[in-house]
Amino acid sequence: MPALHNATPAGATPARSPKRSSARKKPLRGQARTALLDATLALVRRQGWAATSVEQLCATAGVTKGAFFHHFPSKDELGVAAARHWSDVTGPLFAAADYHQPADPLDRILAYIDFRAAIARGPLEAFTCFAGTTVQEVFATSDPMRIACGASILGHADTLARDFRLAIEQHPPRNEVSAGSLAAYTQTVLQGGFVMSKAQGHNGPLLEGLAHLRDYIELLFGRQAGGGKRNTSRRMVRRPRKGE
Repeated sequence: MPALHNATPAGATPARSPKRSSARKKPLRGQARTALLDATLALVRRQGWAATSVEQLCATAGVTKGAFFHHFPSKDELGVAAARHWSDVTGPLFAAADYHQPADPLDRILAYIDFRAAIARGPLEAFTCFAGTTVQEVFATSDPMRIACGASILGHADTLARDFRLAIEQHPPRNEVSAGSLAAYTQTVLQGGFVMSKAQGHNGPLLEGLAHLRDYIELLFGRQAGGGKRNTSRRMVRRPRKGE
């Protein structure tokens, strides 16, 4: 199962400790902008927005500061572009994932939750969200970045709304809900899970949150994946051992 850091395109910088600039190759002509965007995704997911300097971004991307300011008049403008780039990079991973295969829309929703749990492996920066990480730091200081990060998160939620709408039509839920609110709620759980996992230093809180989300969806629609009756036994989420 691929992790989010494997969704980066050819030539991109994955979410890992950056090498020193002396060990990095310069990007091909015309690719400096993309190299800077890829470096932004990797560094910010690893260490945060404020801790990532223009100098470090340039060193990681293998470009000069002149090239940086040629493409981005300010660091904030880079942040806006990086939020859009995050959606462009991760979108194909989710579009091609197996959770789209079930015929029943409710099964697809439950499979999506399982997929998110399956890719929550490795270091925290490998599966947490650039947009969510960044907006926590800039929501009060940069409206353009806040809006761009919000659009990235909610844009992904919109990809789930159609299945929720179909699930509501085919499996009337116990309570009155809307497809849009349920789709957005999946992201609320994920983003909260990312924060709690960072606070505790492992993926356990995220996996537990996703298990609760799956239980809630099953309870709401009165069934589980495959059309059977809901299994009322609680799934246990194993807390990862140190180093996993």
